Amino acid sequence: MHKIGMRWFGLFKVPLVAAMALGAPVLQAAEEDPWEGFNRAVFRFNDTLDTYTLKPLAKGYQKVTPTFLEDGIGNVFRNLDDVVVLTNDLLQGKVHEAGIDTSRILFNTTFGLLGFFDVATRMGLQKNDEDFGQTLGVWGLGNGPYVVLPLLGPSTVRDAAGRVPDSFLQPYPHIDHVPTRNVTRGVEVVDTRAELLSAEKMITGDKYIFVRNAYLQNREFRTLDGQVEDDF
Repeated sequence: MHKIGMRWFGLFKVPLVAAMALGAPVLQAAEEDPWEGFNRAVFRFNDTLDTYTLKPLAKGYQKVTPTFLEDGIGNVFRNLDDVVVLTNDLLQGKVHEAGIDTSRILFNTTFGLLGFFDVATRMGLQKNDEDFGQTLGVWGLGNGPYVVLPLLGPSTVRDAAGRVPDSFLQPYPHIDHVPTRNVTRGVEVVDTRAELLSAEKMITGDKYIFVRNAYLQNREFRTLDGQVEDDF
């Protein structure tokens, strides 16, 4: 399935307002958050750190970076992410999607100059969105409680565990030169945060509840490939 509003927000990944259209009841989300007191404390820490560090950096980055360059940098990181997506396509038995994502990697890495240009999307090869947390869900493992991770943000016990194998498919563990690794990771975080400077205006009401409910609904939608039953 295609990515539905899942981007970096602050120091963590969070779905945008599109996920709210899925309509999971607020009470159900609250029942999935038995650690709310702890989660709110971590959420405030993450949000404060974002407000005073990452957000100003993202604004400065966006101000001095030409649009075409900012788009190209984002495309490079999305091309690297396709390796994670492809692996989880295969683990979930999605042969057709695996073929698409293999083609995306090949075309974008070669004709797209290491992914700077997303030529695959222009060819009709739309980006899929899979990770090991979704794979565990497809294999039948439940979400577990909702949890907010320091720096990383909203998650569930299952999705937190899924981050570990996915991390080995990313380039950072394989970059031995520490300064290069740190700079590359820093650029990715700042670039993706800059993408959300306008989108964050969509958040209304209790920010913690908005993010929690959107995250849980989005993850259910993605894990079930959009086949979410109507609870009303």
